[in-house]
Amino acid sequence: MIKANLTPYDTADYLKTEDDIAGYIDAVLAENDPALLIAALGDVARARGMSRIARQSGASREHLYRALSADGNPSAATLLKIVAALGVQLHASPMADDAPSREVVAA
Repeated sequence: MIKANLTPYDTADYLKTEDDIAGYIDAVLAENDPALLIAALGDVARARGMSRIARQSGASREHLYRALSADGNPSAATLLKIVAALGVQLHASPMADDAPSREVVAA
């Protein structure tokens, strides 16, 4: 039997540039899944440094980890503080007329 020496995959390891981060968040927003958005913000926060993001958002590290966990349910105000601390902007654009409507996935 061959044993593989694999390291765990962590998206945060691949978020090196502002363009990487913006592209990632844009792709996640297109999925219309609140849980996926929270997870993605957690990935970006880890890539940028959770302590730094906690300090910039005015939240404790513990609160930030809880809010961005799989069981987290952060308020809109908390999400906006995190987004600002991450240095990204969320944008909206109308769907194309021929685009199928998408249902929002319940968190």
